[in-house]
Amino acid sequence: QVDPKDYTFSGLKDETVGRLPGKVAGQQFVIQDCENCNIYIFDYSATITIDDCVNCRIFLGPIKGSVFFRDCKDCKCIVACQQFRTRDCKKLEVFLCCATQPIIESSTGMKFGCFQYYYPELALQFKDAGLSIFNNTWSNIHDFTPVSGENNWGLLPENAVVQDYVPLPSSEELKAVRISTDATRSIIPITRGQRQKSSDESCLAVFFAGDYTTANARKLIDEMTGKGFQLVQTKEVSMKAEDAHRVFQQCASEFIPLLEQGPVVALEFNGDGAVQECRSTINDVFSGTKVFVSESKASASQDVDNFYNFADMQMGM
Repeated sequence: QVDPKDYTFSGLKDETVGRLPGKVAGQQFVIQDCENCNIYIFDYSATITIDDCVNCRIFLGPIKGSVFFRDCKDCKCIVACQQFRTRDCKKLEVFLCCATQPIIESSTGMKFGCFQYYYPELALQFKDAGLSIFNNTWSNIHDFTPVSGENNWGLLPENAVVQDYVPLPSSEELKAVRISTDATRSIIPITRGQRQKSSDESCLAVFFAGDYTTANARKLIDEMTGKGFQLVQTKEVSMKAEDAHRVFQQCASEFIPLLEQGPVVALEFNGDGAVQECRSTINDVFSGTKVFVSESKASASQDVDNFYNFADMQMGM
């Protein structure tokens, strides 16, 4: 028998509380009426509602469904979820991983950055919650109640450091979680999202399903960002033969047989010389692996548009 009290933080003030990996195990969680607290859910959950919290710092591990903030203000959060919503909130700063378009309603002073966090159990928790580390639309905010001439939301500074917003837990119990907030170790690849691109040259690389797809995608990200290119966006999505024709055009036929193995992982890199660098890295590092990569700077922007237009339609964006 599940006792709701085990899955609720209510009416706390000036406290540090949390749940260790394995302690929530996909249940629903409720956080309400907390003030000046540090709250950490180091596990995956079904849904989380957060009501009437003020001046709290909150970490929420992967949420299979939705997270809903209502009537909260002055909170700093790190959140991974399928759906993100706020209503009647003021001044929330959120490092977000969200599989669908995040929605704010009657909320002001909202700021968003890309989720970045690591602890050893986190990758499995993402799987248990049915979330892909490559599907993150953190910066593609939909404001349900826009006010003309005002902007209710913006992006956090690009160099924002997670720990300055949500500190590592200070309680003995929670210190057992081996956390790293080092951006390069983040379980979620850090993307630029909707920020201004630095160059007019982008490159699309697509990995096909297999045992090492995630590892290969991460390796290419490390190689490219290590050389100063920027990762704009990532996506994991299933494709059919007709989608391949639309996206891969004349090379579609060599990739169509690979689509039956499972979803593809696509990466968009940006920077002068991105196409050439990406092609040579893939030749050097992934010589035995079939990867789609843009042919030239001229075709690359079309590749990126073709793929992401298709992916957004797939995901019902």
